[in-house]
Amino acid sequence: MGRTAMTKPGQSKQASNQKFHPRQDTPVVVYLWIVGLGLLGYLVVGEIFLGSRPHPFHWIAGFLGGISGYFVGWIWYRWRGDVI
Repeated sequence: MGRTAMTKPGQSKQASNQKFHPRQDTPVVVYLWIVGLGLLGYLVVGEIFLGSRPHPFHWIAGFLGGISGYFVGWIWYRWRGDVI
């Protein structure tokens, strides 16, 4: 008689793999950097430097600030850890 996987009855392989690889959520510091640089990009770059341009440029500046905040937040998390 062949051996079967050593899982409990009714437990799938995916459920047993999750026990060894828990899901890691995004740290709070990443969200703070996204919001901070997104607002900074919108308010400073969009309103002050691009004030005479059409409004979509303001949103693009905020979006690019948020994208850069994502990467800066992860670098900060790797370097200094989370804020909580």
